[in-house]
Amino acid sequence: MDPTFFLEQIFNGLGYGFMLFLLAAGLTLVFGIMDTLNLAHGSLFMVGGYVSAAVHVQSGSFMLAVGVAVLATVLLAALLEALLVRRLYSRDHLAQVLATFGIVLIADDLVKLVWGPSPIMAPTPAQLSGPIDLLGLPYPSYRLLILGAGFAVAVGLYLLVNHSRLGMLVRAGASNRAMAEFMGVRVSKVFAIVFALGAALAALAGALMGPISAVSIGMGEAILIPALVVIVIGGIGSVRGAFVASLLVGLVDTAGRAFLPPLLRELLPPALAADAGPAIAGIAMYMLMAGVLVFKPSGLFPARA
Repeated sequence: MDPTFFLEQIFNGLGYGFMLFLLAAGLTLVFGIMDTLNLAHGSLFMVGGYVSAAVHVQSGSFMLAVGVAVLATVLLAALLEALLVRRLYSRDHLAQVLATFGIVLIADDLVKLVWGPSPIMAPTPAQLSGPIDLLGLPYPSYRLLILGAGFAVAVGLYLLVNHSRLGMLVRAGASNRAMAEFMGVRVSKVFAIVFALGAALAALAGALMGPISAVSIGMGEAILIPALVVIVIGGIGSVRGAFVASLLVGLVDTAGRAFLPPLLRELLPPALAADAGPAIAGIAMYMLMAGVLVFKPSGLFPARA
């Protein structure tokens, strides 16, 4: 096997993993801490991608596009939390799924109304359009930006949750809401901040995705399933678990799609390998999830272990 190709796939897997982490971190905060199953999280990812791509195309500034996308999505999420999600905190998960799935359908139609049914492709920033030498491999510098952004967010979330006053209030509200409110903590305000933080991370992931693949209607639903797989593997409510599981899923999914089809062509008849390779590669992350749950039913790092 070509070492350069192998190394490139490793970096691609890490990049996909960090992208999943940006989405799964916000989702696991909302689900694990607020016990709210928010399927509309993928729609916030889609809105962030569309706003960033549109601003980038019109202004030519990537940084401005990312900033506007995050700000617009956070404002939208704050409105959504105040009008709908806040009323779902005390409801069961079935009600939360039905209500937020309705938001998904509405969001897809609104995006189609505003930007049309065709995908939008944002240009790669000029400063990051070329390759950079990485361990002897000419690797796209924009993908390195994604790796750096994902790592920075992971460190920032760790410090926020474990070493800040806000993180202490969040953990108090999640552990015993009644006692926290009795002690003077405004839990509803803390939960609103957590929801906005999750939306900001989803918007950042959507904005970074624009120059790699076109933003399109339904992209939020497509990536929401791998994000949920990440949360299950890592342990619900665990940022550390989401980080480790994101990298595992990213590496397994990328390796399966890159290495498995050519490997099967060496072992099986060409026609059978052509059908089996992509099919097995497509379910590799689910096989990983099943394998983890056999030995760790609560995930790798359950928050309430």
